[in-house]
Amino acid sequence: MKKVRIGFLVSAVLVGKMIDAQSLDQGEKFLYYERFKSAKETLEKVLAANPNNIEATYWLGQTLLNASSTSGVRDTVAAKALYQKALQTNGNAPLLLVGIGEIELREGKTADAKQQFETAISLTKAKDVQILNAVGRANEDSHNGDAPYAVEKLILATQTKKFNDPQTYTIMGDVYRKLLIDGGNAVTNFQKALEIDPKLAEAQFKIGKIYETQRNWDYCLPAFEKATEMDPSYGPAFYELFYYWFYHGDVNKAIAYWDKYFAVTDPKPSDEYDRISFLYPAKKYDECISQSKAKIAAQGDNAYPLYYKLIAYCYNDMGDSTNAKNWLDQYFVKQKPADFVSMDYSFYAQVLSKFPGNDSLVTINYQQAIATDTVPEEKSKLALEAFNVSQKSGNKKGFAYWAGIIYQMKKEPGPSDLYNWGHANYNAGNYTVSDSLFCAVYETKYPDQVYGYLWCARSKRAEEDSLTTGSMAYDPYIKLALYCRTSPDSAKYKTQAIESYFFLASVNNDVRKNKDSAVYWLQKVLEVDPTNDTAKKFIDILTKKPAQPANKPKTTKTTSK
Repeated sequence: MKKVRIGFLVSAVLVGKMIDAQSLDQGEKFLYYERFKSAKETLEKVLAANPNNIEATYWLGQTLLNASSTSGVRDTVAAKALYQKALQTNGNAPLLLVGIGEIELREGKTADAKQQFETAISLTKAKDVQILNAVGRANEDSHNGDAPYAVEKLILATQTKKFNDPQTYTIMGDVYRKLLIDGGNAVTNFQKALEIDPKLAEAQFKIGKIYETQRNWDYCLPAFEKATEMDPSYGPAFYELFYYWFYHGDVNKAIAYWDKYFAVTDPKPSDEYDRISFLYPAKKYDECISQSKAKIAAQGDNAYPLYYKLIAYCYNDMGDSTNAKNWLDQYFVKQKPADFVSMDYSFYAQVLSKFPGNDSLVTINYQQAIATDTVPEEKSKLALEAFNVSQKSGNKKGFAYWAGIIYQMKKEPGPSDLYNWGHANYNAGNYTVSDSLFCAVYETKYPDQVYGYLWCARSKRAEEDSLTTGSMAYDPYIKLALYCRTSPDSAKYKTQAIESYFFLASVNNDVRKNKDSAVYWLQKVLEVDPTNDTAKKFIDILTKKPAQPANKPKTTKTTSK
């Protein structure tokens, strides 16, 4: 029997651990680069060699929570099963407790999740930066995340002895960016991460993402470019540059960035879609449609949903609204609600507006587009687009609604904005609304302009089914007439003054049966327009004395003799 040297065994174990650690580091790196397929495969190999590797288990779960290698979508179910299985033999592993806590947070079990986090922190005496980072990451990555709690734990990480982890600041930046919507603090933390690691492309990339949400392209694009210079292997930055130029009309630049992205990323189901989508800006619509349809036919229910939208865009640009609507209808069935973007809703609204009977759906989709967008300026642009689309399609109620939204969105709305809102409601038959806007608001805010008085009177008049009383509009027309006659620009308002006087005369004659008052207002017409034949005619009719009956001839009685 051969003797086995102890030194050799120790060396073999150490080498095995080194290989294990290197593979784990490589898996984490793939995840950092968003190469989910490679990350998953690498971490699964580590676990195959050592099923009790806690870190590999945690990071494989994080990979599954970001995107699965086959479908490109999150796989919460698989991540939960992974963590639960590992906890059966490693019930007190802090990283696994944080992992299962993240699952519970996503499931809405916030109290249970927090208990898991606190247990993990307690087990490591609040001195393990990796655990504190994991708690921050879990809260940042969930809609149910507790942002102040995450910040508290991440700050605690920065106070540990010999702290030097840029990821802590990167996660904190994400918390401010996503949950607290605080771009200033987010940028500050990303910059702190770069102070620790000047080549951390992720931090520079995420600074660019903040400017992207603000549509500040002058800062956004250079930030993405700088990220690619820091680390030419950082694919997400190349993809954002590709995406920008694809939707801003420079196909050649888009393709160049796509090639660079494709060289450093894992193949995904979306890759073939992106290749086919290049045909759209090149206006090769028939080719784009046929290739997209072929993919849908081949992949069936598993087809990438964006193919449906791409086909709809092609048909829309070709002037085929019917087919555009058909494919968009399918897209809204196939796509997951969480994956819709603002432009999906606004595009759908534009297409729907071309077909009668969709007025309410058009409004609803524009509401969704505005709710999905995060930039105030873009929200305002969408409201104006909805306003114009409603006007073009003859959707009077939608037109009135969006006029109001535009007015309310503006920091300092002017008289034209208020007029548009009121007049749109008048045209839509919302007379009580136009009444309240012109009579109660416009007249008060802009007493030196005619529009408040004019449309207040007309709104009041329209509210009455007929001139049964004339009471609602009577005083407003008197006020309108007074303004028209006393204004420094009274010559401009002759028509409105005459309108007022004729209305007042009509009410007095037809409703109040007061001819003298009717004549009084008709004479006011002649003060403004002495040649007005209509006023003269009715004055003559109303003042003409009734004809006297003719005297009957006297008859002489005769008596017979």
